[in-house]
Amino acid sequence: MEQFTPIASLCGGVLIGLSASLLLLSDGKIAGISGIVGGLLPPIKNDTAWRLLFILGLLAGGLPFQLFLPEVLTIGITRSTSTLILAGLLVGFGTRVGNGCTSGHGVCGISRLSPRSLISTVTFIVTGAITVYIMNYLLGGAL
Repeated sequence: MEQFTPIASLCGGVLIGLSASLLLLSDGKIAGISGIVGGLLPPIKNDTAWRLLFILGLLAGGLPFQLFLPEVLTIGITRSTSTLILAGLLVGFGTRVGNGCTSGHGVCGISRLSPRSLISTVTFIVTGAITVYIMNYLLGGAL
């Protein structure tokens, strides 16, 4: 762990929780990104505007950092393009099989005490840990 940022992490978690709660309480919708994007492809009649605004809000949230503190958004990706594409496809497949993603299950589902969301979130975490182990230790980070 290179940078331990408990205050920033706590603030981010509180903001995510508040925004998910506001969406659920005000409109009865779950703030799961895969479900929100999935509802745009193909568009659901009379249910597109809020989805587009939600996605635009996610993208716009990083804009001030990009303009004023670009080093905050700097990341180093050490994998090949083909590995990243394969990883993205596998994550997309997993969200379909799991009927949601970490934001839907992990943030919204667990807070509603959903057993299905608890099982899904544990599965996401365990699968991620196994993948990191395989990629970094068994394959030596070669892909």
